[in-house]
Amino acid sequence: MRTAVISFTENGRALSERIAENATFIDCARFCFHRHSDASAISFTDIIELVSDIFLRYDGLIFICACGIAVRSVAPHISSKTTDPAVVVIDDCGRFVIPVLSGHIGGANELAMRLAGLIGAQSVITTATDTGGHFSPDSFAKANDLIITDMTAAKAVASAVLDGERIGFVSDHAFINMPDDISPGTGTRTGICVGNGDTKPFPVTLRLVPRNVVLGIGCKRGTECDTIERAVAAALKTAGIEMERVCGIATIDLKKDEKGLLGFCKNHDLELDTFSADELMSADGEFSSSEFVRSVTGADNVCERSAVILSGGELVMHKTSSDGVTVAAAEKKLILDFERRRL
Repeated sequence: MRTAVISFTENGRALSERIAENATFIDCARFCFHRHSDASAISFTDIIELVSDIFLRYDGLIFICACGIAVRSVAPHISSKTTDPAVVVIDDCGRFVIPVLSGHIGGANELAMRLAGLIGAQSVITTATDTGGHFSPDSFAKANDLIITDMTAAKAVASAVLDGERIGFVSDHAFINMPDDISPGTGTRTGICVGNGDTKPFPVTLRLVPRNVVLGIGCKRGTECDTIERAVAAALKTAGIEMERVCGIATIDLKKDEKGLLGFCKNHDLELDTFSADELMSADGEFSSSEFVRSVTGADNVCERSAVILSGGELVMHKTSSDGVTVAAAEKKLILDFERRRL
């Protein structure tokens, strides 16, 4: 989680330095008020200008100050709980850590609890599902990398949980540690369905779609990013796979510096993983084979083999070719864990 730590006082500066040095669960950038800054921090003079500049550039904002300052600073930029960064406030003495925005999807609640443990403070969690020790569909989706398709349905499920209503659960994937709030199977008014289809087995159905698709991509040397974008979009459309479900990109190590491919990954905030020809040829499965590709790269297939290796799963889209770009997709096997926590 890319996180900005913002402080105003000398106490705050010291605390921000302590967090940056010890919070291994976040990637910190420190911003200190110019009167209380140091060589490893970026100084600022106007908090309104600073927040306006960084609000959407970071996954989380940690304010070391009064809650009112933080709230007034972020208020003009708040848009949606699905896109707003996590916002956490720590008092100047480091006694309390308070998540104030994007507690579940943004991870502010989990961030607050981890920070509190790090600095010996008390986390102050106010979301109803957490204070009551109940299941939160937002947190479950976040922790298991599931896409919430309908926020209205998510709110309905959360409300039903708080009202003591039984929640049904059906899934295309294995799951563990199911809480008492949830019952496997249908037969309830409200329920959760995890899978890739569009079925709605409950009168009120929250569909959660796994972000577990890995793309294997091969391309000619010098292929432009736009060309790769078009080829991938066309292949996914034909296969009925949403780009939002893609969690990783794989290719051969010969392409690790390919500008067009790196640009594609950057556009979609995805990592590029590469494998040697020998590693690709060791992949288990049945793959299309090209002697020409083997003569150039040492592997008879780049896209299918790399997708399978990175995913550890099976192909859900075989090799497709367009404008010198080959694309394949494989799906990671999932075990959903109701007790998993993630920033």
